[in-house]
Amino acid sequence: MRLGLLSDVHGNRIALEAVLDDMPPVDGLVCAGDVVGYGPWPGECVDLVREHEMATVQGNHDRAVAGGPYTNFNAMAKAGVEYARETLDDESIAWLSELPERRTVADGRVAVVHGHPDDPDRYTYPHQVSEDLLRLAAERLDVNEWELDALVFGHTHVQGVESYPRGVVVNPGSVGQPRDGDPRAAYAVLDVEAREVDQRRVEYDVDAVADAVAEAGLPDRIGSRLFEGK
Repeated sequence: MRLGLLSDVHGNRIALEAVLDDMPPVDGLVCAGDVVGYGPWPGECVDLVREHEMATVQGNHDRAVAGGPYTNFNAMAKAGVEYARETLDDESIAWLSELPERRTVADGRVAVVHGHPDDPDRYTYPHQVSEDLLRLAAERLDVNEWELDALVFGHTHVQGVESYPRGVVVNPGSVGQPRDGDPRAAYAVLDVEAREVDQRRVEYDVDAVADAVAEAGLPDRIGSRLFEGK
Protein backbone atom coordinates (compact mmCIF):
# COMPACT_ATOMS: atom_id res chain seq x y z
CA MET A 1 0.00 0.00 0.00
CA ARG A 2 1.24 3.46 -0.95
CA LEU A 3 -0.06 6.56 0.81
CA GLY A 4 0.39 10.19 -0.17
CA LEU A 5 1.22 12.21 2.95
CA LEU A 6 0.39 15.91 3.29
CA SER A 7 0.30 18.40 6.14
CA ASP A 8 -0.03 22.09 6.92
CA VAL A 9 -1.81 23.23 3.77
CA HIS A 10 -2.74 26.49 5.49
CA GLY A 11 -5.20 27.82 2.96
CA ASN A 12 -2.69 27.75 0.09
CA ARG A 13 -4.78 26.44 -2.79
CA ILE A 14 -2.12 26.91 -5.46
CA ALA A 15 0.45 24.88 -3.51
CA LEU A 16 -2.12 22.17 -2.77
CA GLU A 17 -3.09 21.90 -6.42
CA ALA A 18 0.60 21.63 -7.38
CA VAL A 19 1.09 18.79 -4.91
CA LEU A 20 -1.99 16.94 -6.11
CA ASP A 21 -0.87 17.33 -9.74
CA ASP A 22 2.61 16.03 -8.86
CA MET A 23 1.34 13.12 -6.74
CA PRO A 24 2.30 9.70 -8.15
CA PRO A 25 -0.22 6.84 -8.08
CA VAL A 26 -1.18 6.06 -4.48
CA ASP A 27 -3.85 4.02 -2.70
CA GLY A 28 -4.98 6.89 -0.47
CA LEU A 29 -4.16 10.34 0.84
CA VAL A 30 -3.46 11.41 4.43
CA CYS A 31 -3.41 14.94 5.85
CA ALA A 32 -1.76 15.58 9.22
CA GLY A 33 -3.77 18.72 9.92
CA ASP A 34 -3.92 22.49 9.50
CA VAL A 35 -5.89 22.58 6.29
CA VAL A 36 -6.71 26.24 7.02
CA GLY A 37 -5.07 29.26 8.65
CA TYR A 38 -2.76 31.93 7.24
CA GLY A 39 -3.61 31.55 3.55
CA PRO A 40 -6.30 33.23 1.42
CA TRP A 41 -8.19 30.12 0.24
CA PRO A 42 -9.46 28.26 3.33
CA GLY A 43 -12.72 27.19 1.72
CA GLU A 44 -11.13 25.95 -1.47
CA CYS A 45 -8.57 23.93 0.49
CA VAL A 46 -11.23 22.33 2.67
CA ASP A 47 -13.14 21.43 -0.48
CA LEU A 48 -10.09 19.86 -2.13
CA VAL A 49 -9.19 17.83 0.94
CA ARG A 50 -12.75 16.56 1.20
CA GLU A 51 -13.08 15.87 -2.53
CA HIS A 52 -9.95 13.73 -2.44
CA GLU A 53 -11.21 11.89 0.67
CA MET A 54 -8.02 12.54 2.62
CA ALA A 55 -7.83 10.88 6.01
CA THR A 56 -7.33 14.06 8.05
CA VAL A 57 -6.63 14.99 11.66
CA GLN A 58 -7.32 18.34 13.29
CA GLY A 59 -4.48 20.82 13.51
CA ASN A 60 -4.29 23.73 15.93
CA HIS A 61 -5.36 26.23 13.25
CA ASP A 62 -8.24 23.97 12.22
CA ARG A 63 -9.39 23.87 15.83
CA ALA A 64 -9.05 27.64 16.23
CA VAL A 65 -11.05 28.35 13.08
CA ALA A 66 -13.74 25.92 14.26
CA GLY A 67 -14.18 27.98 17.42
CA GLY A 68 -11.27 27.06 19.65
CA PRO A 69 -9.07 29.56 21.49
CA TYR A 70 -6.15 31.22 19.73
CA THR A 71 -4.96 33.86 22.18
CA ASN A 72 -1.40 32.47 21.99
CA PHE A 73 -1.22 32.92 18.19
CA ASN A 74 0.95 35.65 16.69
CA ALA A 75 -0.60 38.48 14.67
CA MET A 76 -0.28 36.67 11.33
CA ALA A 77 -1.84 33.50 12.68
CA LYS A 78 -4.69 35.43 14.33
CA ALA A 79 -5.40 37.25 11.08
CA GLY A 80 -5.56 33.94 9.21
CA VAL A 81 -7.95 32.45 11.75
CA GLU A 82 -10.25 35.46 11.64
CA TYR A 83 -10.22 35.55 7.84
CA ALA A 84 -11.11 31.85 7.67
CA ARG A 85 -13.90 32.26 10.21
CA GLU A 86 -15.36 35.11 8.15
CA THR A 87 -15.18 33.33 4.80
CA LEU A 88 -15.88 29.65 5.50
CA ASP A 89 -19.44 28.36 5.30
CA ASP A 90 -21.11 26.51 8.17
CA GLU A 91 -20.55 23.11 6.58
CA SER A 92 -16.80 23.64 6.33
CA ILE A 93 -16.62 24.89 9.92
CA ALA A 94 -18.53 21.83 11.09
CA TRP A 95 -16.19 19.54 9.17
CA LEU A 96 -13.15 21.15 10.81
CA SER A 97 -14.71 20.88 14.25
CA GLU A 98 -15.38 17.15 13.80
CA LEU A 99 -11.86 16.19 12.77
CA PRO A 100 -10.17 13.82 15.25
CA GLU A 101 -6.95 14.69 17.08
CA ARG A 102 -5.50 11.26 16.28
CA ARG A 103 -6.42 8.45 13.94
CA THR A 104 -5.09 5.37 12.22
CA VAL A 105 -5.24 4.42 8.56
CA ALA A 106 -4.21 1.34 6.56
CA ASP A 107 -5.99 -1.04 8.95
CA GLY A 108 -4.25 0.36 12.00
CA ARG A 109 -0.76 0.17 10.52
CA VAL A 110 -0.24 3.95 10.23
CA ALA A 111 -0.90 6.45 13.02
CA VAL A 112 -1.60 10.10 12.19
CA VAL A 113 -1.34 13.05 14.60
CA HIS A 114 -0.70 16.75 14.12
CA GLY A 115 2.11 17.62 16.50
CA HIS A 116 2.89 14.75 18.90
CA PRO A 117 1.07 11.59 20.03
CA ASP A 118 0.62 13.10 23.51
CA ASP A 119 -0.28 16.65 22.48
CA PRO A 120 -1.47 17.92 19.07
CA ASP A 121 0.02 21.36 19.82
CA ARG A 122 3.50 20.11 20.73
CA TYR A 123 6.20 20.80 18.16
CA THR A 124 8.37 17.78 17.37
CA TYR A 125 11.48 18.84 15.47
CA PRO A 126 13.82 16.38 13.71
CA HIS A 127 16.28 16.24 16.63
CA GLN A 128 13.37 15.30 18.94
CA VAL A 129 12.19 12.33 16.90
CA SER A 130 12.73 8.88 18.39
CA GLU A 131 11.46 5.33 18.10
CA ASP A 132 9.54 5.91 21.34
CA LEU A 133 7.05 8.06 19.41
CA LEU A 134 5.76 4.91 17.71
CA ARG A 135 5.10 3.29 21.09
CA LEU A 136 3.35 6.41 22.37
CA ALA A 137 1.18 6.62 19.26
CA ALA A 138 0.15 2.98 19.65
CA GLU A 139 -0.77 3.57 23.29
CA ARG A 140 -2.83 6.68 22.60
CA LEU A 141 -4.67 5.03 19.72
CA ASP A 142 -5.04 1.67 21.49
CA VAL A 143 -3.41 -0.36 18.74
CA ASN A 144 -0.78 -3.10 18.87
CA GLU A 145 2.56 -1.30 18.79
CA TRP A 146 4.18 -4.19 16.91
CA GLU A 147 1.62 -3.87 14.12
CA LEU A 148 2.19 -0.11 13.73
CA ASP A 149 4.46 0.49 10.74
CA ALA A 150 4.51 4.28 10.69
CA LEU A 151 3.71 7.51 12.51
CA VAL A 152 2.84 10.59 10.44
CA PHE A 153 2.83 14.08 11.95
CA GLY A 154 3.24 17.72 10.89
CA HIS A 155 3.00 21.05 12.74
CA THR A 156 6.68 22.09 12.47
CA HIS A 157 6.54 22.62 8.68
CA VAL A 158 9.91 20.85 8.51
CA GLN A 159 10.21 17.77 6.30
CA GLY A 160 11.98 14.71 7.66
CA VAL A 161 11.91 10.94 8.13
CA GLU A 162 13.57 8.52 10.54
CA SER A 163 13.54 4.73 10.23
CA TYR A 164 13.72 2.34 13.17
CA PRO A 165 13.38 -1.44 13.65
CA ARG A 166 9.88 -0.77 14.99
CA GLY A 167 8.77 1.43 12.03
CA VAL A 168 9.17 4.84 10.42
CA VAL A 169 8.38 8.31 11.73
CA VAL A 170 7.70 10.88 9.03
CA ASN A 171 6.86 14.55 8.77
CA PRO A 172 5.92 15.22 5.13
CA GLY A 173 6.62 18.92 5.60
CA SER A 174 4.26 21.74 4.79
CA VAL A 175 2.30 22.00 1.57
CA GLY A 176 1.37 25.64 1.99
CA GLN A 177 4.04 27.23 4.20
CA PRO A 178 7.39 25.39 4.33
CA ARG A 179 9.78 26.50 7.07
CA ASP A 180 12.86 24.46 6.29
CA GLY A 181 14.50 26.94 3.92
CA ASP A 182 13.05 25.36 0.77
CA PRO A 183 10.10 27.37 -0.63
CA ARG A 184 8.77 24.47 -2.68
CA ALA A 185 5.63 22.72 -1.47
CA ALA A 186 6.49 19.60 0.51
CA TYR A 187 4.84 16.20 0.73
CA ALA A 188 5.81 12.54 0.93
CA VAL A 189 4.83 9.09 -0.29
CA LEU A 190 4.87 6.17 2.14
CA ASP A 191 5.18 2.53 1.08
CA VAL A 192 3.58 0.91 4.13
CA GLU A 193 4.78 -2.66 3.54
CA ALA A 194 8.36 -1.67 2.77
CA ARG A 195 8.37 1.09 5.42
CA GLU A 196 9.99 3.38 2.87
CA VAL A 197 9.33 7.09 2.42
CA ASP A 198 9.90 9.22 -0.67
CA GLN A 199 10.24 12.86 0.42
CA ARG A 200 9.10 15.11 -2.41
CA ARG A 201 9.05 18.83 -3.29
CA VAL A 202 7.24 20.69 -6.06
CA GLU A 203 7.45 24.27 -7.27
CA TYR A 204 4.34 26.45 -7.46
CA ASP A 205 3.44 30.05 -8.28
CA VAL A 206 4.44 31.84 -5.08
CA ASP A 207 3.93 35.23 -6.70
CA ALA A 208 0.26 34.46 -7.29
CA VAL A 209 -0.19 33.44 -3.67
CA ALA A 210 1.49 36.60 -2.38
CA ASP A 211 -0.80 38.67 -4.62
CA ALA A 212 -3.86 36.84 -3.29
CA VAL A 213 -2.70 37.41 0.30
CA ALA A 214 -2.57 41.15 -0.36
CA GLU A 215 -5.93 41.17 -2.12
CA ALA A 216 -7.52 39.39 0.84
CA GLY A 217 -6.21 42.06 3.21
CA LEU A 218 -4.05 39.58 5.10
CA PRO A 219 -0.65 40.60 6.53
CA ASP A 220 1.92 40.93 3.74
CA ARG A 221 4.39 38.77 5.66
CA ILE A 222 2.14 35.74 5.14
CA GLY A 223 2.96 35.99 1.45
CA SER A 224 6.53 37.29 1.55
CA ARG A 225 7.78 34.52 3.84
CA LEU A 226 6.78 31.94 1.22
CA PHE A 227 9.61 33.10 -1.04
CA GLU A 228 12.08 32.29 1.74
CA GLY A 229 10.67 28.96 2.87
CA LYS A 230 10.39 30.11 6.45
